Amino acid sequence: MSMEPESWEDFEDTSSRMSSLNINASAFVPNAAAAPFVPRFAPNTPSDNFSSHHTQPPQLHTNGHAYTPSNPPPVETQPEFNRIQSNDTKPAPVPENNTDVVMGKEEEEEGEEREMEVQEEEETTSTPPPKSEESSPEPVKKAAPPPKPKEERKDNLNIVFIGHVDAGKSTIGGHLLYLTGQVDKRTLEKFEREAKEMNRESWYLSWALDTNDEERDKGKTVEVGRGFFETDKKRFTLLDAPGHRCFVSNMIGGAAQADVGILVISARKGEFETGFDRGGQTREHALLAKTAGVKHLIVLINKMDDPSVEWDQKRYDEITNRLLPFLKQSGFRQNDINFMPASGLTGANLKEPLDKKVCPWYTGPPFLTYLDELPSFKESQAGRPFRLSVVEKFKDMGTIVMGKVISGECRKNDSLTIMPNKTLVQVADILIDDEESDVAEAGDNVKLKLRNIEEEDVSPGMVLCSPDNVCKIADLFLAKIQLVELRNIIAPGFNCILHIHSAVTEVSFQELMGKMDKKTGKKMVDKDGKVVKPRCAKEREVIVAKLQLASPICIESFDQFQQLGRFVLRDEGKTIAVGMVLKTSGKLSSNQATN
Repeated sequence: MSMEPESWEDFEDTSSRMSSLNINASAFVPNAAAAPFVPRFAPNTPSDNFSSHHTQPPQLHTNGHAYTPSNPPPVETQPEFNRIQSNDTKPAPVPENNTDVVMGKEEEEEGEEREMEVQEEEETTSTPPPKSEESSPEPVKKAAPPPKPKEERKDNLNIVFIGHVDAGKSTIGGHLLYLTGQVDKRTLEKFEREAKEMNRESWYLSWALDTNDEERDKGKTVEVGRGFFETDKKRFTLLDAPGHRCFVSNMIGGAAQADVGILVISARKGEFETGFDRGGQTREHALLAKTAGVKHLIVLINKMDDPSVEWDQKRYDEITNRLLPFLKQSGFRQNDINFMPASGLTGANLKEPLDKKVCPWYTGPPFLTYLDELPSFKESQAGRPFRLSVVEKFKDMGTIVMGKVISGECRKNDSLTIMPNKTLVQVADILIDDEESDVAEAGDNVKLKLRNIEEEDVSPGMVLCSPDNVCKIADLFLAKIQLVELRNIIAPGFNCILHIHSAVTEVSFQELMGKMDKKTGKKMVDKDGKVVKPRCAKEREVIVAKLQLASPICIESFDQFQQLGRFVLRDEGKTIAVGMVLKTSGKLSSNQATN
């Protein structure tokens, strides 16, 4: 007997009855040709309409679904559906209206979609269902692939082009940028057209580094040009120093950032002699480069293709024989000097070896190959405090300073102290060769964006330091000085201009403490063994003197930080002396200086 209530709403224990329903029953498949549904409360005798179509009344069941009679009428073959077992725990919905089921066109399309979904579900259910989270163990995580090893940074080398005005420094630098892909051909063609309009056809290569109108109009470099390029083994920071005597202070600032100096010599008849003779910038630049800390010197004899030279070996040998003794006298060792011929305008011997038909006597490597094979000039910086001398500053979405890292290293968000202001700043960004970096190491030419300070509060000559080990500040120091070129003698009270790292200030000779013996390198003493204090000093002598600065600056002794302990003295537009700091103190007595 049927257990269904006449009305679900009137049945008391509905929930228990619902739970007894078979939720795993086969899916209902409507049959358009099946006998019409007859409710159980209908009369047992079939209706007239029904008897007119069927000879036998259908056998009814009591669960609300149509039941196929024992002798069913012939029906069309229906597609067989795949049957699946439902995992849904909710009871099957009960139809509210017991009406005849009629399948229309839309229902047929839904049936086809359902058939495809059922087949997909059957494929997915072929695998065992996942166990509950409580009973199943935690899934084993796949081991992450090992991180890719970080590419080692190429060794950085800072090179500076120095030499007499019009020797071809900017032209060679521009050609190097073109040969290494830093300047494209279209840009050079544009420069060439503009230079031709100004009747300066041979200057177009130099415009890659001489960027302002004043430099292009006059053909003279005023500020230190800057460029970057890479080779197979190294990355280079190219500095183009001005050659005119009026801009020597800018040249000193550029040389202070360099490791390798490129002394460019013009082989053209008359031009070499003008630059090398007394008053020329070839001599002064070589001396200043050594004083500024240049470790290796390449003498690039340019314009060998000139009609007055035509790659003549005799002219090449004449220049080298006159330069070598002077360079040794300036402090360079012979192993640190290398000569090579080149042509900056045509690019000969810059990247590709020289043609033997053009220059059969030179067998050395080309310029870029030689640079690539140079050893590293970096020194061990383990445990060294951070030092960076500010060369230039500007404002670009914050305060940015430029300079070469002298020692130590810094990273993003590091706190540093800028001296002599004693202002605590934070490193926001680090740019090396105009590319962002996470760390700046000793020897890198960098741009640092700083927080907590305004651009107006920074000036060249200031030094960024580690907060726990700041740079010394002094206005009085003891120095060893070599007098180079003097019109008169030097005595206490003599005033001149001091260039030390990127700082420039006035200085006065307060006291001459002693004179050095050229043979022994020691202070000269009298018969009683006391140090002789000279009254004055003249050209070519080496003295020890106490110097008084016009204002305190950042300064260190040479044995602690060589870059912050070298200096140049200039007077009337000429370099008169070079020296190194021996001792710094706010109060330095004569007894301390003598000892």
